[in-house]
Amino acid sequence: MNNEANLIFIISSFCLAVVLILTRDRVPERMRRPMAIITIALVLFAFFLIVYNLFIIGA
Repeated sequence: MNNEANLIFIISSFCLAVVLILTRDRVPERMRRPMAIITIALVLFAFFLIVYNLFIIGA
């Protein structure tokens, strides 16, 4: 498994979530909901990768 790629994805998804939260007033109204849904999906997948990697390390 490519741990470097996983780490980059995890960091970038959390950074996207932070940027979206901090700049929510500047995001156009019609893009706000789709961007939030995509960001939530990416962060959930990042959490899954974190838990999966912890199980792999423990095995």
